[in-house]
Amino acid sequence: MKRLLVISNRLPFTITRRESKIQLNPSVGGLATGLSSLSKTYHNIWIGWPGIAVERVKEKKTRIKRRLKRENCYPIFIKQHDLEHYYYGFCNRTIWPLFHYFTQYSTYSRSNWDAYIRVNEIFCREIARITKPEDIIWIHDYHLMILPQLLRNRLPEATIGFFLHIPFPSSEVFRILPPRKDIVEGLLGSDLIGFHTYDYAYHFIQTVRRLLGHESSMGQIIVNNRIVRVDAFPMGIDYEKFHRSTEDLSVQREIKKIKKRVGERKIIISIDRLDYTKGIPQRLEAFDCFLDHNPQYREKVTMILVAVPSRTGVEHYAQLKREVDELISRINGKYGTIGWIPIWYLYRFLPFKSLVPLYEIGDIALITPIRDGMNLIAKEYLATKKERKGVLILSEMAGASKVLGEAIIVNPNNKDEIADAIKQALSMSEKKQIKLNQVMQRRLKRYNVERWAHDFTDNLIRTKKLQSEMVKKNLKPEAEKRLLRDYAKSRKRLLLLDYDGTLVPFAGEPADAIPDKTIIRILRRLAADPKNEIVIISGRGRQILDKWFGRIDVCLIAEHGVWIKEVKGTWEMLTPLKREWKRQIRPIMELYVDRTPGSRIEEKDFSIVWHYRQAEQRLAIIRASELKERLMDITAPLNLNILEGSKIIEVKNIGINKGVAAEKCAKRANRDFILAVGDDWTDEDTFSALPEWAYTIKVGVAVTKARYTTPSPNDIRKLLKDMASL
Repeated sequence: MKRLLVISNRLPFTITRRESKIQLNPSVGGLATGLSSLSKTYHNIWIGWPGIAVERVKEKKTRIKRRLKRENCYPIFIKQHDLEHYYYGFCNRTIWPLFHYFTQYSTYSRSNWDAYIRVNEIFCREIARITKPEDIIWIHDYHLMILPQLLRNRLPEATIGFFLHIPFPSSEVFRILPPRKDIVEGLLGSDLIGFHTYDYAYHFIQTVRRLLGHESSMGQIIVNNRIVRVDAFPMGIDYEKFHRSTEDLSVQREIKKIKKRVGERKIIISIDRLDYTKGIPQRLEAFDCFLDHNPQYREKVTMILVAVPSRTGVEHYAQLKREVDELISRINGKYGTIGWIPIWYLYRFLPFKSLVPLYEIGDIALITPIRDGMNLIAKEYLATKKERKGVLILSEMAGASKVLGEAIIVNPNNKDEIADAIKQALSMSEKKQIKLNQVMQRRLKRYNVERWAHDFTDNLIRTKKLQSEMVKKNLKPEAEKRLLRDYAKSRKRLLLLDYDGTLVPFAGEPADAIPDKTIIRILRRLAADPKNEIVIISGRGRQILDKWFGRIDVCLIAEHGVWIKEVKGTWEMLTPLKREWKRQIRPIMELYVDRTPGSRIEEKDFSIVWHYRQAEQRLAIIRASELKERLMDITAPLNLNILEGSKIIEVKNIGINKGVAAEKCAKRANRDFILAVGDDWTDEDTFSALPEWAYTIKVGVAVTKARYTTPSPNDIRKLLKDMASL
């Protein structure tokens, strides 16, 4: 059975020391539940900090390791000094506020960052020491963001996944962080990077592009000739555990006890850690606004506010505690009566059997974080509602809002909107409550925490297989020798060569892509061999190709297969085409040029292209998506095709592509050697049009129909040079 190494800052057990005794206390959490479900597929080993500084257990480390080994856990011991700077410093004073958009609270110090590196390196050394070749490594959360690349350096072939349990901010916010590149490069050591929502995944992809220049396609980023996949996996809960929780007799007794105290009043529950990201003051102000604007509900509604103590030694949290205490006192003093307290305030941790009764009796769950990675409280509340009555009011800034769209979604900073949502929830019919909750419950039941864990690990394995398949396609020395040998003994050869990104690095602008003397010399030598037919097949216009290659005995195909010019011939159309449609398309593209500074239009004989390589890419990507959607509505009845290339959108007649042209060239005579080389998806048509025995090579690492891949145009130039010398 394969091993799954689960790496997190904390183990699912906490070590405590009382006098000479060492105690092992299990910690309850959704992650532990989800990963336990993988035990049928993998042998799980959990690696992390045991919750106590190494100085306190120095003489008992061996005993602790043996005890934890029985629980399939492996401890990482950290010094108190490093713990202060790594966990309480960089993690909680820098990353946590920044990633939740509280930039005013985010502070940075080099000593904290150095401690973060040291602790990640400690994790790396210990993991590398016990890892076996077939192990799957799954790293969790913001405490260990540079660990993937540290492990990749030591274990190049390792299977590494990473999941971030908090939001990933927009690139504009992330770039505030001084060691921003180190963290992004650290994460890219993974094979699969998971986030709770697509928004977070998108932010990460854009950050990678802006900081490192790596482009992405369909959630895949090419890093050092290796595919890294980025995707969203919305974490679920142990649905059945919460759904069946009210069957427990002690829970039922607690429910009756609470109901007896509140009587017929409606109950609003609010349960959070006391953290500035949770929006508790704004929530209290909204409740104040509700009571002020709706006096008819006074003495008929009670809010039960549970605030779990968190980071009590940090200044911002102590200040937040004072603010919350004062707000509750003011609201209770303003509206309370002898028989009614508007807010019941519980400042403590509630165990499962005390928490579930609150979920069950809550007519409304008011969950309005300012920013939250997922928020499982919202899901737990819904799972508990066996009678399915109850209304969830949820912040649009919580990741859960992306999967619980039937809830009442609010802006957590708009107290009037929250107040109106409370009124809407109180007046909602039971029939509607049940209908909406049933939809969300079915979804939560399907995609529970077990499904989440399996979904991530399955995708990690698929990513590794994809990498393996791509490695197999690399043009290795033995394959290159075989190609050259077949070339040398063949009598009738066809070489189909793309230009931009294949013979020269892609530049996008004619002035930057003029062929150099070396490639001209190689092409002349190849063309001088009577056994060879050389075809330059490009998306460039015929005037440019004529200018560059007109003096060489090569066949030219322009505009992705619209025009062909045989050796010493004249330009001819491969297929009769119309171009009247351009009058309808050009004004639309001109509008997007005006709205996207740096973009431009290139008009060819039978196509029109919108280029956005020189535009600001974040805006250009949005505009490209808009333009494509708008063009799709127009082009269908005009028998036109929309082609997306490298930073372009091109509109042309249907039925014209490089593959059609390549197929015609391949059929003109009996060839015993065919080589086709290209770098983008327009060349995939060429690869698929040729016989299976042909040598087809994709420049760059990507999923392709070609038989082989090679990293850069330099490899192709060397190959052609070797062929020319035979």
